[in-house]
Amino acid sequence: MITSSTTLLAGAVGSATSAYMVYRGLPENVMRRKLEGLFKTGEVFLKIVGYKKKELRSYPKIKRVKMYFDRNEAVFTLPIGIDPSVVTEKEWLFKQVFGEFSELHMNDDSRTFVLKAYGESVEQYSYDIEAVKTHVQGVELPIYAGKDRNGYVVYDMVPNPNLLIAGEPGSGKSACIRSVLTTLIKTVDGLELYCADLKRSEFHLFKGIAIDVATTPPEILRVVMKLQRELEKRGRLLELHEMEHVNQLPKEIRPPYIVFAIDEVALLKKDRDIMDGIEWISTIGRALGVYLILSMQRPDANVLDGKLKNNLTVRFGFRHSDEINSRITISSGESAHIKNSEKGKMYMKFDGISAVQGSYLGVPEARALLAPFKWSKGGVDKGDRIDITEESQEVEGDNEEDEIEMGMLG
Repeated sequence: MITSSTTLLAGAVGSATSAYMVYRGLPENVMRRKLEGLFKTGEVFLKIVGYKKKELRSYPKIKRVKMYFDRNEAVFTLPIGIDPSVVTEKEWLFKQVFGEFSELHMNDDSRTFVLKAYGESVEQYSYDIEAVKTHVQGVELPIYAGKDRNGYVVYDMVPNPNLLIAGEPGSGKSACIRSVLTTLIKTVDGLELYCADLKRSEFHLFKGIAIDVATTPPEILRVVMKLQRELEKRGRLLELHEMEHVNQLPKEIRPPYIVFAIDEVALLKKDRDIMDGIEWISTIGRALGVYLILSMQRPDANVLDGKLKNNLTVRFGFRHSDEINSRITISSGESAHIKNSEKGKMYMKFDGISAVQGSYLGVPEARALLAPFKWSKGGVDKGDRIDITEESQEVEGDNEEDEIEMGMLG
């Protein structure tokens, strides 16, 4: 009888132990324990002085843990009174514990965080203009960045002026520039595009579409001075009509958006007149409808310093050689950890830092998409665009109103 009871008790204990081990091994509970351990290791807690000055610790509360087919997800809230930067500054620790593809998002209440742990990065994909058009509808001046876990990533450049794109050769930077400019040309009526390309390798696709593609410092300075005059003219127009933004002007007098794209802007750092002009455009261009897209292979702290860097409100960081360069571009070190095999992957600095997979747009594909927008050498093409020779592009004179500006996209 005793032996039988002992056997039953041992069996019950064994079953309970097995059940407990199964319970502990459930993915939800494993993630919960990892997160609790992370809070302790990373010292993510609120210190509270209790009875007899005894120090108590209030840790974040894990509200929910769920498993999805493509990710594991946890939601946790911070105790009231804890600085959310205690979490955001330790995002690297979350990647160490939950993998390199994990993402951390803070809600608007500055208390609630969502941790998404993915097993792999977003797949590489090709540019699709029809899909892009669907996702940029209703956006005034759409900048198409690529895709993240939630789908297409597009933002409006009008309230978020000026863009920096940086990355090593072969990282996907050139394809990104092509897709950004191609999207603008294909979707924004009346856009005026100017390009500057000292290396003469990036913007040849846009010759005959851009009003000007400058390839030497004197030519770039001429474009900068021309845009400065245009900004002054638009400023007087806003003052006359007592408006704050060109978008508020009546349609019949509203000037078109202007985008000035400069490749390898770091090569211009010794040309102070040009750099001062670029900085001035970045400072006052937002309200006047004039915006910059700057790109460079290796970020230069001497160029991206002071006002210019602050005025580049959105930044794309493709693969960088080290964390120092990554921090120059996106004020964070993530771009240094992008693998050579992850072509097109970048970290986007826009309302925080997020991983985005840029699309691939090759030169032949871009050329085919842009062909309808080329000026006709015969004088007028199917879109009623007028060809402009070098001799007639600009009429020199004392009156700036005599300047001829043609070739508007539309």
